[in-house]
Amino acid sequence: MFWPAGYERVTLDETDSTMAEARRRAEAGLERPTWIMARRQTAGRGRRGRSWVAGHGNLAATLVFRPYCTPAEGARRSFLAANALFEALAIYVERSCLSLKWPNDVLLNDGKVAGILLESSGSGPFLDWLSIGIGVNLKAVPEGINDAAFGPVSLLGEGGEEVSADTFLSVLASSYATQEAKLEKFGFARIREDWLRHAARLGDVITARTSKDDIRGVFDTVDEDGNLVLITGTGPKTIPAADIYF
Repeated sequence: MFWPAGYERVTLDETDSTMAEARRRAEAGLERPTWIMARRQTAGRGRRGRSWVAGHGNLAATLVFRPYCTPAEGARRSFLAANALFEALAIYVERSCLSLKWPNDVLLNDGKVAGILLESSGSGPFLDWLSIGIGVNLKAVPEGINDAAFGPVSLLGEGGEEVSADTFLSVLASSYATQEAKLEKFGFARIREDWLRHAARLGDVITARTSKDDIRGVFDTVDEDGNLVLITGTGPKTIPAADIYF
């Protein structure tokens, strides 16, 4: 299976979380972008401190690298990861069944099949390192998740082809490398355009739940900084961070 040039690959039988392992490796000194995959995580994490249960046969992986960019530019890498995930998954399931939910989930038949988590470190104007954690339900659906706005589903359970985590990581890593090449050549505008083409509920009324309140409006676009833009009764609202409900 093809592996993109310039990227290292580390496979662990077990770790606390690939994000934690990425941080350790970054702080110890990182020479090349590195994908870290674990067959089992004992303390996987999702957004806002939520736990992430990978499940047997699913993918738990993190890309850690030094992007030489500002924190804002680093945060926009979530859109590169989402586009890469979409294209990788579309090899194994009908692409019309997939959609991208702002800010960092991939939906399959309106259920959550994959999630993205970003972490970074930097004391100056540029990041020291950035890690992009990715979890994909390739085969198993995590148990005990009953209160999620978008219930978990698996690729295999929704009629997709069976694929191992090792093979899928190779496809994903290649897809992500393509996104980085697009960013370098065309800028974020092209990444944003590709993301919006597959955005879930674009043009529909949705609710964005921030730390302060709920904002309901028409999902108009994602702006050049990656913020959600809703058209509300009082005009456009730009939202940098929120949980989304349809």
